[in-house]
Amino acid sequence: MPDASTADAVPPLPSPADQAERLIGLGVHEIAGIPAEDIRAFARTADRDRDVLLAVHPDRAPASALAPLLLRDGKPGFVVVDMPDVDRFAPTSVELPDAPLYFVAGPDRGDHMSNWSPEEALPALTEDGRTPLVLTEGIHWVLQQPAVLERNLCFMTIGSRLRKANGALDARTPAIWISNGTGRDGRERRNAPKVGWCWWGNRHTWLGFASASGREGQ
Repeated sequence: MPDASTADAVPPLPSPADQAERLIGLGVHEIAGIPAEDIRAFARTADRDRDVLLAVHPDRAPASALAPLLLRDGKPGFVVVDMPDVDRFAPTSVELPDAPLYFVAGPDRGDHMSNWSPEEALPALTEDGRTPLVLTEGIHWVLQQPAVLERNLCFMTIGSRLRKANGALDARTPAIWISNGTGRDGRERRNAPKVGWCWWGNRHTWLGFASASGREGQ
């Protein structure tokens, strides 16, 4: 297994109040069916001394609805064509608060785990007391702080997995990175934010593993 080092440094998040306004400006409250004032009110409950991400529960705002709101170099985000079941990738091995809105504390991109496989990363994160981000949390993070997505420094969100009809887990694991505009992505999508997948047992030098120190609901 590759060596683990200390967590990477990524740009800080905006204040929870600013995050609330960002979500409202993007229309996420309408996607989720949550009044704008409820999002503002929840943001005011945040501990101002902590770096927290304001997230909408995936049951209210699925990945397929959030991905097109991503923007990089003037190009909107997208989900790869061979992931039409993206919204079936549900929280697995993590427990989300039973609330429409919640905070994700201390998000980290996991650069120190680049070139690890998801299979290797999950037990290491657990041992370190970290919880892997689910896909929608990763999208929320990039929506609020686009700079966390960099060339050769992107991330997987292995808290989301797809359970098949027979009970086994699908070998695909979600990730968020930057399109090269090749293949089925199309040249017009070069440099656009991309929601896709990688195999559970494969390593990628340009993908870390996004995680958090915890979650707090209403």
